[in-house]
Parts: sequence; structure tokens; C-alpha cells
Amino acid sequence: MDTLSNTVKYAMLGYAGQALNGWSYLTSSDDQSLFTILSVGQAGGQHIVDTGLVVLIRSGRVIIERDVNDRPLVDVLIADGIPRDRIVLAYAGESADEAA
Repeated sequence: MDTLSNTVKYAMLGYAGQALNGWSYLTSSDDQSLFTILSVGQAGGQHIVDTGLVVLIRSGRVIIERDVNDRPLVDVLIADGIPRDRIVLAYAGESADEAA
């Protein structure tokens, strides 16, 4: 696994674990280019499954497709040494093509 994928993976581990009414899990593609946090739990007496964090790594960039957390992943990645110009907030309308 390359350094960028490794950094993203370990940053995202901070979003996994026991949640209020369930668990959140880090999942990844075999080639370590796609990472998600998948949450499974109960809310209002109903079974809930949600993917609140979706990240792609492409062409040396971290593309955050979805982030619904109160602690945005972009802040964690910057603190971990990834330059902001290598991070694309697709969920906020930034384009990976424009950033290249």
C-alpha cells in the first residue's frame, strides 16, 4: 500500500468503532483506492445502515465523495500532513478534474 493510501486508511480508522446505537466499520477495495465508513445500528426502533464517509484515491489525490461527520476528514488529513491542494471535496462541489 502506498503512503497516501496508508495515511488515509489510518485517518479513517478514527471514524470506526462503537457508535451511539451501533457500530461503524472501515471498509476498503482490494486495491486500497476506495475507503468507506459503514455504520450499522438502531434509531427510532428501526435498523439503520449508512455510509457517511466515502473516499477515493486517484492520481495522487484524495477525493472525498461524502463526509457527514462533525469532525471533517479534510481537517484530519491536513493535520496528518496531506497538503490541501491534494484533497478534493467532491461533496462540496470541488472537481477532481479542475484540481489536476
